[in-house]
Amino acid sequence: MASTLDPLPPEQEGVAALVGRLVDDSRSLVSAEVALYKAKATERIGAFRSAAIFFAVAAVLALAALVALLVGLIFSLSTLVGPLLATVIVVGVVLVIAAVLAVIGKGKLA
Repeated sequence: MASTLDPLPPEQEGVAALVGRLVDDSRSLVSAEVALYKAKATERIGAFRSAAIFFAVAAVLALAALVALLVGLIFSLSTLVGPLLATVIVVGVVLVIAAVLAVIGKGKLA
């Protein structure tokens, strides 16, 4: 009966070495796969970040254009009804539109 301290027979030692290499190769493969997916994710995040920056700048410019349009509406109406009433009319209409959009958005969440 062999004790646990006895060296392995040569044929089992070869199998142990093969299993060890298999484990090492498997670790290397998994590491390479993880590195590949990490690189792909980094590339996609970079593309999304760039797109997000362009969308943010576009949104700021669109908001500035909307403010300019509203100021122009106030100036145009002020010749007909006066500056204070023109401001009240434009702000009131914009708030009604905002409320309608908020109600529609709330309905989409339900």
